Amino acid sequence: MINKINNNQLLNDVTRYWNIRAESYSESNQQELLSEKQQKWRHLLLGHIKEGETLKVLDIGTGPGFFAILLALSGHNVTAIDATEGMLLEAKQNAQTHKANIQFIRGDVHQLPFGSEQFDLVVSRNVTWNLKAPQKAYSEWFRVLKPGGSLINFDANWYLHLFDENYWQGFVADRERSIEKQVEDHYVNTDTKEMERIARQLPLSQIKRPQWDINTLLEVGFSRYMIDTRIGDFVWNEEEKINYGSTPMFMIHAQKQKINN
Repeated sequence: MINKINNNQLLNDVTRYWNIRAESYSESNQQELLSEKQQKWRHLLLGHIKEGETLKVLDIGTGPGFFAILLALSGHNVTAIDATEGMLLEAKQNAQTHKANIQFIRGDVHQLPFGSEQFDLVVSRNVTWNLKAPQKAYSEWFRVLKPGGSLINFDANWYLHLFDENYWQGFVADRERSIEKQVEDHYVNTDTKEMERIARQLPLSQIKRPQWDINTLLEVGFSRYMIDTRIGDFVWNEEEKINYGSTPMFMIHAQKQKINN
């Protein structure tokens, strides 16, 4: 019972934090949609899809709806889920602005409100590190994928610097570099203390990834995978590279085995 209460409290803390961040995070996403990044992300998400296919897509932890909007505007049938009410409000407004037809659902990504084998593609960005039970979540994402379907997940070792000395030194160097290069420090205008308090309780903050992810994805049933550990070099601008140089983004593309007739 204690673990259940703690897990519920942790989920509430994460949700409350991102509710507060919803408006500023949405502004950042809108800038991405209006920049050259839109085409870069579109290429990454659609590069594994046959031209002309219309997919049923689930955007996990959609936030302000960046991935959902990109994929809907590319002609796919998109459902987007998030636990944070503030993020979903921003996402709905952004989708309306871009005239993107998306089904938005508020829910826990550890327990998806969908039947099994419903989606051709599941996508996610900077979500898994926030999860209180990431293995359970991966198992759920596998469950809702059709045979032959794919998971494309982008994340990084966010807040590993709280537990690893080498990462801490890199984090400090990034902060110093942002001053030297006279760019905005992305950690200055956020509630760093609150996020660090939460991150210390999250299991993936303490684990070097993406090897953990690959092992877990294979355990839950995925049969094939591809990793790119320097994907940030392609999608990040110079300001982001300076801010997050010690915490490179990785991409995982995992596939659920097809059923042979």
